[in-house]
Amino acid sequence: MTDYQVLEIGALDEWRSHYGGFRPDSSRDGRRVVDHELAMQYIGLTANALEPGEQAGYWHRHAKVEELYVFLGGRGQMGLDDDVVEVGPGTVLRVGQGVWRTWRCRPDSPDELRWLCVRAGGTELPEFPDDSERGPHRPMPW
Repeated sequence: MTDYQVLEIGALDEWRSHYGGFRPDSSRDGRRVVDHELAMQYIGLTANALEPGEQAGYWHRHAKVEELYVFLGGRGQMGLDDDVVEVGPGTVLRVGQGVWRTWRCRPDSPDELRWLCVRAGGTELPEFPDDSERGPHRPMPW
């Protein structure tokens, strides 16, 4: 028996049409909580899109969860404690526990700010995956 799932979340320019969130009071256009749609145990994932000039409208921080933001399109800014960091396509930003964070799509952004946010908690990952096994004699399927 294999343990995998496939979910199509659409092309980047389709992300804005999704409405979602963790709770009804925090749901908005352009947010999809992918881990609510898949049987994920150790990581979480949201797909996000903000229009130029739109912002989160709130700050938040986590006591146990670490987040990784992977920006794919548009231009924006993240507030991180007392700093403001410019973000855009190719920016990857790790935010540790206890750090206050917020974000916005710059008003002059040429496109929607689109990003994936990967959330994880629990135990530290080893530097090298210690639970992997290679199959050098297994033929390629294509």
